[in-house]
Amino acid sequence: MNIDLIFRIAAIGILVSVLNALLNKSGREEQAMMTTLAGLVVVLMMIVKEIANLFDTVKTLFQF
Repeated sequence: MNIDLIFRIAAIGILVSVLNALLNKSGREEQAMMTTLAGLVVVLMMIVKEIANLFDTVKTLFQF
């Protein structure tokens, strides 16, 4: 895991929070919620890839 992943997650979080605030101020709460969910799904997919890499590494480490 490198620091680039942490910066990408932070950038997505900042972008989603700004969009969420703008959409809530304009009265589009449903779209704000969908934006938040989309950001969450993107970040979770990034993390799932890293967890899969971790399991592959552990599997090859303990393979006989």
